[in-house]
Amino acid sequence: MRWREWMLRAEAVIFASAEPVGRETLARVVGRDCSIDLLIDDLREDLRGRPYELVSVAGGWQHRTHAVYAEAIRASAAPTKTSADLSRREAAVLMAIGYFQPATRGDLSKMFGKEVSRDTVAALRDAGFITSGPRSPTPGAPYTYVTTPAFLSAFGFDTLRDLPDVEMLEDAGLLSRRGATDAMEIDADEEDE
Repeated sequence: MRWREWMLRAEAVIFASAEPVGRETLARVVGRDCSIDLLIDDLREDLRGRPYELVSVAGGWQHRTHAVYAEAIRASAAPTKTSADLSRREAAVLMAIGYFQPATRGDLSKMFGKEVSRDTVAALRDAGFITSGPRSPTPGAPYTYVTTPAFLSAFGFDTLRDLPDVEMLEDAGLLSRRGATDAMEIDADEEDE
């Protein structure tokens, strides 16, 4: 009976939270004697067959809808919790920061072969996907940028180690160095119009 109560408490906290719920938070709710891993396993089993699941993201757990229901959710036009809509340029810059962090704006500009604007960096910061990292040891000590837990959560990663392997993406034809440069050029053309 006590185990079931712990499961319900943990599920209620995870359900109510706008952000992934970490191990420490759950331990405060159910007590330090409870095995959080076993509790999560039982919750996942309990949710089997439901349109949502309990996933491990950004160092914690969060309820997520199964991808198979995405079209039904879109068709409903019901307000949902969604990530910020990113332009192709912002997505390319965010991907570069994700893979090569900590990165300065100068580093990013070298990667893309053209200047990455402060506005692009500001948009990613405002969306909560990046934050300032340590100062670069290069002359002038420019700021570096790193991803945040919100980045991990929005893209369904538990840690940065979960990012797809760059070479594997290139081999699969899903990514090319030229493609990132093209994204920057397309968005620059759109801004000029």
